[in-house]
Amino acid sequence: MGLKENLERMRELSRQAELGGGEERLEKQRQGGRMTARERIDFLLDPGSFVELDKFKTHRCSDFDMQNRRIPGDGVVTGYGTIDGRQVCIFSQDFTVFGGSLSGAFAEKVCKVMDLAMKVGCPVIGLNDSGGARIHEGVVSLAGYADIFLRNVMASGVIPQISAIMGPCAGGAVYSPAMTDFIVMVQNSSYMFITGPDVIKATTHEEVSMQELGGADTHATRSGVCHLDVPDDQSALIAVRELLSYMPSNNLDDPPFQQPTDDPNRRDEALDSIVPENPNKPYDMREIILRVVDDGHFFEIQKDYAQNMLIGFARLGGYAVGVVANQPAVLAGCLDIDASVKAARFVRFCDCFNIPLVTFVDVPGFLPGTAQEFGGIIKHGAKLLYAFCEATVPKVTVITRKAYGGAYDVMSSKHIRGDFNFAYPTAEIAVMGPEGAVNIIFRGELQRASDVAAERARLVDEYRATFANPFKAAELGYIDEVILPRDTRARLITSLKALENKRDKNPPRKHGNIPL
Repeated sequence: MGLKENLERMRELSRQAELGGGEERLEKQRQGGRMTARERIDFLLDPGSFVELDKFKTHRCSDFDMQNRRIPGDGVVTGYGTIDGRQVCIFSQDFTVFGGSLSGAFAEKVCKVMDLAMKVGCPVIGLNDSGGARIHEGVVSLAGYADIFLRNVMASGVIPQISAIMGPCAGGAVYSPAMTDFIVMVQNSSYMFITGPDVIKATTHEEVSMQELGGADTHATRSGVCHLDVPDDQSALIAVRELLSYMPSNNLDDPPFQQPTDDPNRRDEALDSIVPENPNKPYDMREIILRVVDDGHFFEIQKDYAQNMLIGFARLGGYAVGVVANQPAVLAGCLDIDASVKAARFVRFCDCFNIPLVTFVDVPGFLPGTAQEFGGIIKHGAKLLYAFCEATVPKVTVITRKAYGGAYDVMSSKHIRGDFNFAYPTAEIAVMGPEGAVNIIFRGELQRASDVAAERARLVDEYRATFANPFKAAELGYIDEVILPRDTRARLITSLKALENKRDKNPPRKHGNIPL
C-alpha cells in the first residue's frame, strides 16, 4: 500500500474516531444537554493545545458479534494539552461508543496516559461517562479496572487527580474516581453507585430512583462523595479549571502564584463587629473569610455537606491557601463525624501538594450524643487531629471566639505544630465553657448560695475573666499574638511570607497508620 493510500486510510480512521458512535448518537447526547467526549476536551483545554494518543486503537474482543464492530478509539479519547498554559493529561469517556464501556484496550489507553502524567509530573483529569465494564470481554475488563485503580493509588499525593462525573458511573467503576482528589458531578445527568436501583429492590425491597440513589444532590449533601455539584457540563469543566488554578503540577512544585490586585495591607473595620459579644449567638464564618482573602473570593469545597465545617481554596497576597474553618452558624461549629472526615481529607490534600493551611477556629467541642459515639466519633475525630499533626506545610490559625476542650487541640493548635497562632480579643480558650466549668468547680458554693442565679453569674464572669480569654494562652506562648479582627488579612499575609521557606519533616517511615 502506497503513501497516498495510507494517507487516505489515516484520514478515514480519523473521521471514524471523531464520529465515535456516529452522528445520530452524538446528536442524541447533545439533545440530552450533554457535551460529547471531544467537545468536553475542547472546552476544558486551552484552544488548540490537545494532542491525542492512541486515536486508532480498537478492542481485541473475540466475541463473534464484536469482531465486526471496531471503532477507532474504542470509547475513550486520551491525550495531553494545557490549561492556563500548564500541562495536563486527560481521558474522556465516550458514551456513544458501546455505552462508554471499558474494554482491555480502553483500559490500556487510560493507563498509558496516567503513566505519562506520572512520568512528566502533571495533573490527570478523568471525564467519566460510562456504562461500566464491557461484558463481552469478561475478566479482561475487570483486570483493566484494577490496572487503573493501581495507578490511582500510585499517583495519589504525587500528581493531582480530578474526576468529573458527566454521566453514569456505576459498579466497580466508581472506585477510580473515589481514589482521586476531587470529584465534580453534574446535576440531573450524572450518578454514582455500587449497586443500581433494580438490584437494591430485588435484595432489600427498597424502591429508589437512580438520582435519589446516586445523583449529584445525594452525594453532595448526604454521602460527601461529591466535592462540587454543578448544573451542567460546561460548569463542571469550568470548576475543574478553577480547581487546578490553586494546585501545583506535582508534589515537588509550589502552587501557582497570581499577581494580586488586592492590597495585602488592607484593613477592614467591619471585621471588628462580625463576632457577636454574646458568646452563644451564631454568626457566619464565611463573612470573615470573604473579607480577609484576596478579592473576596473563596472557592468552597463540599459546600452542602457537613456544613458545620467550611473548607476551600482562596488566595492571600496572590498565594494559594487551603482554608479550614468551623461554622458557628451550624451546630454552633461543633466537630462531628462528617465534619472531621471532610476537613481531614482536605488538610491531607493540601499537605500533599505544598498548599499552606489557614484555619479559623470557633469550636465549642465535639458534638455530644449516642449517635456520634456509636458512629465512631473517637476514631473519626482522630483523623482530623492526625491530619493536622502530620502536615508539614505552613499552618496559620486564627481563633475568633470559642476554642474549648480537645477541639482546641485538634484545630491546628500550637501544640500540634501550628506555626503562627493568633486570637481575637473575643476568643475564649479553656477546657470547657464558663457555665459548665462553674457548675463543676463551684458546685458546693452554688449549693450554699442564697441566690444561686446571682452567684452563678458572678462566678461565670470571674471564670471568663481569669481563664476563658486569649490572654492566659498568650502568657503561656500558646497564642503568638492577640490581634484586632481588622488586621487579620495583613497578619496572615506577613505570616505566610515569613513561612515561605519553611522546612519541616516527619520521622522516616513507610507510612503512618491513620485511624480509618
